[in-house]
Formats: sequence, structure tokens, C-alpha cells
Amino acid sequence: MKVDYFNIPEITVSYKDKVKSSERAVVKSSADASRIFREAHKDCMQHHEEVYAVFLNRANRVLGIKLVSVGGLNGTVVDNRVILQTALKVNSSSICIAHNHPSGTTRPSHEDMVITKKLAEACKIIGIHLIDHLIMTEETYTSFADEGLL
Repeated sequence: MKVDYFNIPEITVSYKDKVKSSERAVVKSSADASRIFREAHKDCMQHHEEVYAVFLNRANRVLGIKLVSVGGLNGTVVDNRVILQTALKVNSSSICIAHNHPSGTTRPSHEDMVITKKLAEACKIIGIHLIDHLIMTEETYTSFADEGLL
């Protein structure tokens, strides 16, 4: 079988990092993460669900943040592949995710628990640590790590 190699699409992967390590935010606790995610969720907190992921290096310094899902009032779809491909692209050592509950409750739903478990398992397979999943509201948050749910 003859293959015309000039008709194969080229794949490029890029990550442009222009922030000095010493200038990066550090995530040492769920409170640190909640401050980052509260800013990210400020425009959607009571309107619809959004999921963000923060990618961290080995020193828990933030490599970047990405919006990974936008949904409606009652939920959103999270594709772990989107999160993991970004983590691999930026050479992340760990990930923290968060989503908001427009209802104002921070109690994890069954779906929240399932998504978290699947993401933690997928991360483990490729050697990345899921350090937390936060559920955000305007006034407070729940941390899966703090609650022993990871």
C-alpha cells in the first residue's frame, strides 16, 4: 500500500508561557483555589453552570486556567479528554477543577460524584493528580478534598 505523506495533516501542540514562576499564583489549600475560581465564575454564578480547570506544576504554581464546559441551569457535560489533553499539553503535575451551582447549594450531586471519580481515575492512569473539585456559589464553596470525597 502506498501512502502519500504530503496529504497527512500535521499536528502541532503549543503552550506559550510568558509568566515567571515566581509570579504565578500558588494553590496550597481549597481557599486558594476558591479565590481563583470565584473570579473565573463571576459572570455566571447564578445564571448557568460552568466548569473550569486549573493546571498546576509540581510546586502547585498555576500554569493556567481553562473553561472546559458551559451548561444550563441544571447541569453541564464534562469531557475528561478535554481536561487531560490540556494537562498533558502544559506538562501539568496536578489539576483542580471547579463548577458553580446556580441554585446556591454546595451539596455535591450524584453526577458530581461520578464525574469526580472518573476524572480522578483517568488522571491516575497518566500520572497526574486531581487535587480537588470545588462546587462554588456566590457566598461559599465545598471542597471534595476537604470533605474526604476524593
